[in-house]
Amino acid sequence: MADVGSSPLPLLFRRRSSGEMQNLATVSSSILPAFGTVVDDGYLNLKKYVIVPYDHRYRWWQTFLVALVLYSAWASVFELAFKRAARGGLLVIDLVVDIFFALDIVLTFFVAYLDKTTYLLVDDHKKIALRYVTRAWFFMDVASTLPFQLIFRILAGKWHNGEIFGFLNLLRLWRLWRVSELFKRLEKDTRFSYFWTRLLKLVCVTVFAVHSAACIYYFLADHHKNPVKTWIGSVVEDFKHRSVWLGYTYSMYWSIVTLTTVGYGDLHAVNTGEKIFNMIYMFFNIGLTAYIIGNMTNLVVHAAVRTFAMRDAINELLRYASKNRLPEGLREQMLAHMQLKFKTAELQQEEVLQDLPKAIRSSISQHLFRRTVEKSYLFNGVSEDLVSQLVSEMKAEYFPPKVDIILQNEIPTDFYILVSGAVDLLTYKNGTEQFLSKLGAADMAGEIGVIFNIPQPFIVRTKRLSQVIRISHHHFKQMVQPQSEDGKIIIANFMKYLKGLKEDILQEIPFLTELLEEQNQQPLEQNEEQQNRETLDSPDTNPEGRTDTSSGASTIRVIIHGHHPTEGKSSDRLGKLVHLPDSLEGLFTLAEKKFGKRGSTILMADGSEVEELNALRENDHLFIV
Repeated sequence: MADVGSSPLPLLFRRRSSGEMQNLATVSSSILPAFGTVVDDGYLNLKKYVIVPYDHRYRWWQTFLVALVLYSAWASVFELAFKRAARGGLLVIDLVVDIFFALDIVLTFFVAYLDKTTYLLVDDHKKIALRYVTRAWFFMDVASTLPFQLIFRILAGKWHNGEIFGFLNLLRLWRLWRVSELFKRLEKDTRFSYFWTRLLKLVCVTVFAVHSAACIYYFLADHHKNPVKTWIGSVVEDFKHRSVWLGYTYSMYWSIVTLTTVGYGDLHAVNTGEKIFNMIYMFFNIGLTAYIIGNMTNLVVHAAVRTFAMRDAINELLRYASKNRLPEGLREQMLAHMQLKFKTAELQQEEVLQDLPKAIRSSISQHLFRRTVEKSYLFNGVSEDLVSQLVSEMKAEYFPPKVDIILQNEIPTDFYILVSGAVDLLTYKNGTEQFLSKLGAADMAGEIGVIFNIPQPFIVRTKRLSQVIRISHHHFKQMVQPQSEDGKIIIANFMKYLKGLKEDILQEIPFLTELLEEQNQQPLEQNEEQQNRETLDSPDTNPEGRTDTSSGASTIRVIIHGHHPTEGKSSDRLGKLVHLPDSLEGLFTLAEKKFGKRGSTILMADGSEVEELNALRENDHLFIV
């Protein structure tokens, strides 16, 4: 498929599966295909002798060339200023370096490229070669690689003493674009610290600027008609005949002192050309210094931005507490919670998780909290589907010590499962707080208020740093309602838990004791129901399924309430399950025993008045007022 190219996306997966892709963060975003691009199995393999630009081996080759680029950048300017060094040992090194870059030119003819219109890798050799030779990159790569001085030596039979070859060697500075590309890639690579990568880049820019200025300044002195009237000649008269490294040391010393604006004055401009260069260099230093300071400030501020935000938030909180004269205990709770929020932000990373797809966020929650939910008593034995749904909707939070998670009598909105830490159940009675119980890992809090839909009966307060997961009652009921079998299991688990509660806890919720007593009577009532079925077959049973009152007590059960159908507290909604007496008077007497007050009227749930007991059916709700 040479005309269309090859998709990089299947190649990415192929490389990853072969173990060559160790970190997806190192992959350039440019390998992503354009929207609407069809990717199929026909593009899995590139043509023979084609190099993938994102292959890790080719990347290592490019990184190796960057090290050679650093040498070339240093040697090009150095050899221009110090001609004697250009014909010494550096000449051999230059030839070796040029050979490596010549090999890279050859390899470039085999490197597939990304078509910017289709975002597919083109692996056609002719198109790769045509694209490379028709761009300025090819001519600059060749010009920066050719050893002009050696070629002249071979053709002319002697070395050329002019400056032309020194200036031609400056073409090697074209290779510096490789360094820039490397730093761009490293800054995006999460395996490397952005701070240190950026700092290394600033150091490289500064060192190269100091080196270049030093070499140019020496070049001006070396080519002045009167060596004595130069910045270095006034200090070292025979500097041209001294060691190359002595001149380079003096040059670097002047350049660093000038860059840092120290300016001791021991090495200063003497002639007009040097003064002009000094002025240009100092203007350049102003821009370079601003660039370095701006980048360093950005790095430092970026590292400390969370600290600044935390301090500002805490100061605002303290001002608010002082202005409104909040008590010291409440102020300490607010301060502890704010500090904990910033400390745990890196663990929660809510902003990061919000940008992830729901499936990934759900998988994270399953990995972190599924075991804790399965260990909680309420969901013991429920289906895996329900557990998965619940975990996906749960939110994690941290609470510092001595902080109230739930307040007594607040509206039930969420219930909590303790992941780690410990909390106390407290109640506020007679003006004092009383301890009821302690909860640990996998225990639940707030579920009584949610399931019964009543104000929260207890205060839930942390003993130490605690992590909880919470789910709203709205989401909980939405998930449980369609799951009838799971709903029965949850109710059974809940009733079993209530039966195991301590007596002092049950006393705080009055209707719980009566509810549990009725649950204990269920086996007896089931036996009575069996007896009722037997009496249906007896001759004394009438066609409507009722037992004739003349043959004994009625076996019909009704639920009585001691309030009007439109009134009553949440704790009265369950009512009292009783056997229907033989007369209205007997029903009034029974209601007086149950509710402590005698009624005079019996109403149905729709408000209609009951005048005869024969009209009642099994499990009717009667409101005695």
